[in-house]
Amino acid sequence: MLTPAYIFSNDFTAFASYFEEKPHTVRSFCKGEYLWAPGEPYEKLHYIRSGIAQNLLEHESGRRKIISFHGRGTIFPGYHRKRYKIERSLLTVALSAVDVLEFTSEQFTAMFRENAALQMQVIDWFSSYANLLLYEAAHQEYNNTFVKLCNLLYLLLISENGRESGLGDITQDALAEILGVSLVNLTRSLTRLRQEGVIRTSRRQIEVLKPDILMRYCSYETF
Repeated sequence: MLTPAYIFSNDFTAFASYFEEKPHTVRSFCKGEYLWAPGEPYEKLHYIRSGIAQNLLEHESGRRKIISFHGRGTIFPGYHRKRYKIERSLLTVALSAVDVLEFTSEQFTAMFRENAALQMQVIDWFSSYANLLLYEAAHQEYNNTFVKLCNLLYLLLISENGRESGLGDITQDALAEILGVSLVNLTRSLTRLRQEGVIRTSRRQIEVLKPDILMRYCSYETF
């Protein structure tokens, strides 16, 4: 059975040649650059050829919550035909140099209609994304900070997607933004893991040293 994924990559790699043959625009984004302007709804779809981007929600209070990461071989945002107001609060920023094939909604609709395999993969991608959101809302919400952190570290840093994406290290600020907890509470949990030799921290980054022990602290739904 599949576990929740915060990092999406290689979901559409099998369609790389197909995408190259279809009408598109090649675009590149520098580290720190938004993949579309803040405040705008989703108008374009990106097939990421290299690099990794971070998707986050910016609340009207100014607080931010990181939702997911998107790397090589995936499409973001997912294909859909409706427009939702919440999209204006979602931001996607390049964490490294990112190269993409950019499709308009009309261009992707044409591919979607003609390619049955692509239709099925779009459905599977959305089911994985919905699974992450359900995991966050219906499970992580009820865990204490320590268990939340262990779950997140395991899914981010131990997963195959995590290794392939190059997201082997993640800052403490980013962890706090994903979990929706204060840096004070996060630091307490990191200190415990560090004292037990499970992780090593340096320059605000984290390295997992004992993944087997980390997994023991995770809740059942995580692995």
